[in-house]
Amino acid sequence: MSASDALPPLQCLKAFEASARHGSFTQAGRELSLTQSAISRRIKRLEDDLGRPLFERDPEGLRRTPAGDHYYRVVRRVLRDLAEETSRLRRHGQDGQLTLATSPTIASIWLARQLPEFQREHEDIEIRILTVEDPYRLNLSEFDLGLYYHVKDLVDPPGLGAEPIFDSEDVIAVCSPRYLDHRGAIRDAADLLERHTLLVVEDHFNDWLTWHDWYRSLGLHWHEPNHSLRANSYQLLMHATLASQGVTLGWARLLQEDMSQGNLVQALPNALPSKGKLSLLTPEHRHLTQAAQRFRQWVLDS
Repeated sequence: MSASDALPPLQCLKAFEASARHGSFTQAGRELSLTQSAISRRIKRLEDDLGRPLFERDPEGLRRTPAGDHYYRVVRRVLRDLAEETSRLRRHGQDGQLTLATSPTIASIWLARQLPEFQREHEDIEIRILTVEDPYRLNLSEFDLGLYYHVKDLVDPPGLGAEPIFDSEDVIAVCSPRYLDHRGAIRDAADLLERHTLLVVEDHFNDWLTWHDWYRSLGLHWHEPNHSLRANSYQLLMHATLASQGVTLGWARLLQEDMSQGNLVQALPNALPSKGKLSLLTPEHRHLTQAAQRFRQWVLDS
């Protein structure tokens, strides 16, 4: 192969594809676990190699040039095909293995309690769980199916189709019975803000599920709580809720088992229909293994 026919480095192509998809070097860096400057250097190297600009930089972000737009479509297709074929070869002879990607919260609170039933019915399938908080950081070649809360047109990771597992879902305020024994009953929504501890998640992926939006959507008066505990991990806040440290927002169907066992109780009678639904995410343009097909049918029929 002559020098003029040599392909650009794969790391540069991956940086370009992510930057073009997000319209941002910063977002591409987050996805690829690189700094913004590292992404910028790789794009510069690729542009120098090709001899033409791929992006126009302006205050509003990145815009693909006509050449960049055409090259993006080609690179995206090639990388997708490469990932798919690599995954197929790695999985050859392993049709009984199933890798499920999900968030740490869903894995610990819901999935781990559902899997024993599936495994009793499908003893020949070996399951591996991959926990990734943000589905945008998923490598499509590393898992068969995903389980995440999906908000159409908001939390909509590229390359994945979504099928709801629950037809409907409510967002409710929950706490442990021991918390109420210690702090006293919560009289109403105003009392919750005045006397009680709100557990608040600080996480860009969960920004669509906030106390402020919950109050506002239900027509309740909102002000910053007098007492709060904040964390960037929803899983951590759920453990804090179970440990009687405060009141948090949660999905009623996801927490159904803890509610039925008396580990959690509804702190207020108010319930808000959730914008997001627990969904099965399936990589597009991929042939599902038999194990993945059987799990898909099982979880959607449950």
